[in-house]
Amino acid sequence: MLADIALALAALPLLLAADNLRRYRTPEAAAARATVAVLIPARNEERNIEEAVACVLANRDVDVTLHVLDDSSTDRTPEILAAIADPRLRVAQAPPLPPGWSGKQHACATLASLTDAELMVFVDADVRLAPDALTRIAGYMERHPEMALASGFPRQITITWSEKLLLPLIHFLLLGYLPMAQMERSPSPGFGAGCGQLFVARRTPYRAAGGHAAIRASLHDGVTLPRAFRRSGFRTGLFDATTLASCRMYDNSASLWEGLTKNATEGMAKPLALPIWSALLAGGHVLPFLLAPAGSMAAIAACACSLGLRFALAARFRQSWLSAALHPIGVLALLIVQWAALIRAARGRPATWRGRAYPAQG
Repeated sequence: MLADIALALAALPLLLAADNLRRYRTPEAAAARATVAVLIPARNEERNIEEAVACVLANRDVDVTLHVLDDSSTDRTPEILAAIADPRLRVAQAPPLPPGWSGKQHACATLASLTDAELMVFVDADVRLAPDALTRIAGYMERHPEMALASGFPRQITITWSEKLLLPLIHFLLLGYLPMAQMERSPSPGFGAGCGQLFVARRTPYRAAGGHAAIRASLHDGVTLPRAFRRSGFRTGLFDATTLASCRMYDNSASLWEGLTKNATEGMAKPLALPIWSALLAGGHVLPFLLAPAGSMAAIAACACSLGLRFALAARFRQSWLSAALHPIGVLALLIVQWAALIRAARGRPATWRGRAYPAQG
C-alpha cells in the first residue's frame, strides 16, 4: 500500500506537467513595434550592471527606455552607470528606505513612478536579456490583453553543486504542481505565480492593484506580486523565458542558502502548508527510491515517473543532467531548506539579504 501511495504521488506531477507544457510556451514577437520601459533595481551590482544594461539596450524591434535605480550602493555601481553614454539609459538614486518596506519592493515602486510607459518590464540586475526578449514579451501582452501582469522564468545558470541540486527544482515545482489550466480560468489569488527576476506589467492595472506598495514588506515578489494583482480582480499569466533571458541567481552555497530561506516563508514554508508539501514531495520523490530495492513494482514505477519528469524538464529547459539524476537528494535538500526557514521564523530570527535584515514573513 505504501508503494502504491508513492506511485500516485509521483504520477500526479508527471501528468500535470504533461498538460502544463502545452500551455507554457515562448511568446512570439509583437506584430507592431512596441514601446517598453525596462526597470532595474541595483544595489551593489558592480559585477552585473554593465552587462545587464548592455543586453537591454541591444534589444531590437522595440522602443526601449531603461531606468536603473541605484539603491544606496557602496561599490562601483554608480561609477559604472555614469560611464554608459546612451540617451535611453536614465539613472536615479533611491530615496531612503521607509520603515516597513523591503529594499527591492521600494526600489521597484520608485522605478514605476519614474515612467509613463504602459508596458513596464521589471528585470533583476543579474538577468541577461536576449536581443529579441522585449519584443516577444510585448508580443505576449499583445496577444493576451486580459493579462495585467505576466512573468517569465529565465534559464538558470548553475555552476556549483548546490545550484545544480536545488535551482532546477523551480520548473519541477511550477509545472508539476501548478494547474495552469485552472490558473488561466480562475482569478483566485491561490493560483498566482511568477518569477521575481522578470515581470511585465500594464501600468493602469499596476496602479489600481497598488503595485509594489501592495507587497511592501515582501521578500518574495515572485509569489506575492501576482497574488496582489489577483486580489484586485486582475489576471496574471506565465510564459517560458528560457530562450529570452538567463540568470545566475546565486554564485555560492552561502548566498543560495540565504536567498532560498529568505523566500521560503512566503511560499512553501508555512506551518499548515509545509507538512502537506513534505508529504507530497517526500512521498512521491524520496520514498520510492527507498522502497524500490525491495523489488516493489509500484515503487519502481514511481521512481520511473519521478526521474522521467525530471529528465524531460532537464531536456526542455537546458538544465543539468546531474541535477535530474540526483532528483531525490535535491527534493530532500529543498525540504531541509524549507523546514530551516520555518524554524527560523518561529524563533523570530530575521531574514537577511543585501546587507539588510527583515522580520521573517508568514
